[in-house]
Amino acid sequence: MSDTPTPRRHRRRPALLLTAAAATAALVGTLLSGPGAHPAEAAPATFVHPGVTVSKGQLDFARTQVLAGVQPWKGAYDQMMGSRYASLTRTPAPRATVECGSYSNPNYGCTDEREDAIAAYTDALAWYVTRDERYARKAIELMDAWSAVIKDHTNSNAPLQTGWAGSSWPKAAEIIKYTYTGSWANSGRFATMLRTVYLPEIINGSNSNGNWELSMMEAAVGISVFLDDKTSYDKAMAKFRTRTAAYVYLSTDGSVPKTVPSQNLDTTAKIVNYWQGQSTFVTGLTQETCRDFTHTGYGVSAISHIAETSRIQGQDLYGTDVGERLRQALGFQSKYQLGAAVPSWLCGGSLSLGLGPVTEVGYNALHNRLGIAMTNTEALTRQNRPAGSNNLFVAWETLTHGDNPA
Repeated sequence: MSDTPTPRRHRRRPALLLTAAAATAALVGTLLSGPGAHPAEAAPATFVHPGVTVSKGQLDFARTQVLAGVQPWKGAYDQMMGSRYASLTRTPAPRATVECGSYSNPNYGCTDEREDAIAAYTDALAWYVTRDERYARKAIELMDAWSAVIKDHTNSNAPLQTGWAGSSWPKAAEIIKYTYTGSWANSGRFATMLRTVYLPEIINGSNSNGNWELSMMEAAVGISVFLDDKTSYDKAMAKFRTRTAAYVYLSTDGSVPKTVPSQNLDTTAKIVNYWQGQSTFVTGLTQETCRDFTHTGYGVSAISHIAETSRIQGQDLYGTDVGERLRQALGFQSKYQLGAAVPSWLCGGSLSLGLGPVTEVGYNALHNRLGIAMTNTEALTRQNRPAGSNNLFVAWETLTHGDNPA
C-alpha cells in the first residue's frame, strides 16, 4: 500500500450542552479511564427489567405505533409476523450438545439453537404487541424445551455460537418474565441454563477476531441482567470496553490501533496482520473491515446492543468513546455500503460488502436522541427499512428501535 494515506482527521460531534453533574461525571470518567477503571460500566444498584437491548418504554412506543398503523413500525411488524420465527406451529429442536465447527461445519444443532432463540424473542415481541397469549406460551415452549435438554457447546465455534444464541435468549426471557401475566413455571430452570451452560463459555472472552468477543460480551451482559448478576455484568462490561477500543480505530488512538493485552499484539507488524493486512489506519476503520463487512456488522451490532443495554440500566456509554467509536464505525462502513468508490489504500482497493441489518440501534441513539449528524448511516438505515433478521442474533430492530424516542 504505497499510496499516501488519507490524513487522520477526528471528526468531533457537535458540542452538546452538559449539566454540571454530567460534566463532573465526564471529568471523573476521564480521570479514571485507565485499564479496568471504566466507572460507566458498573452494574446498577438494581437492574431494570425488561432491560436487555429493549426497554419497556421502547416496547410501549413500538406497540402504540403498530396498533395505530404508523410506518415504518407497522411494516416492520408485518415483516416480523410474516417470518418463520413467528409461526405458532414451530417445533423446538433442542440438543444436549450443540456442536459447531468453523463456519458451522459441522452443524449439529447450531442453526436450530440460534433460530429457536430468535423465534422465542420474536414470539415475545408478538405477545407484547398483540397481547395474544399464544405467542407468550410459544416463547415459553421454546425456552423450556432448550432449558430441559442442553448441557454443552462443543467444537471450535462453541464460544461464538454460545454468544449468538445467548444474545437472543435473555431478550426473550426478559419480556416474558416481566410483562407476561400468565405463569412461567420453569423460569428458574431457564435461568440455571443461562448460568451454567452459557455464561461459563463466554464470560472469559476470546482472542479471536473482535466480533467473537463482542458477541460473547453481548450475551454475557444480557444474561447478567436477567440473572441480576452484578459481578458477571461488571466483568463483561470491562472486557467490552477494552475490546471496543481495540475494534474501532479513532485517530486519537495514535499511529496504530489499541490492542487487547492478552493478545500480545506488541509490534506494528502484528497489529497490521491482525487488522487483515491494513496498514493505513483512519477513523472509523474496524479490525475486520478488510476481512468483510458481514463480520464487521456482527461486531458493530454487538457494540450497539451492549451500549443500549447499558443505557437502559442507567449508565449511558454513548457519551463515552464507545459512542464515538460506534458513530464512526457506522458512518465509515455505511459510506462504502452505499456505493462510495474504494480508495487504493483501503483494503487494497476492494471491499467485501454486506453490512447487514445492524444500524438502527446506534443510529437511533446517536442521531435521534443525541442529535448527532450521521448522513451516511441515516441514508443506509432508511434504505434498509424495515430491518429484518440476520438469522444469527439480530432481529426486528426497525420495529424495536427505529426512530424510537423512549
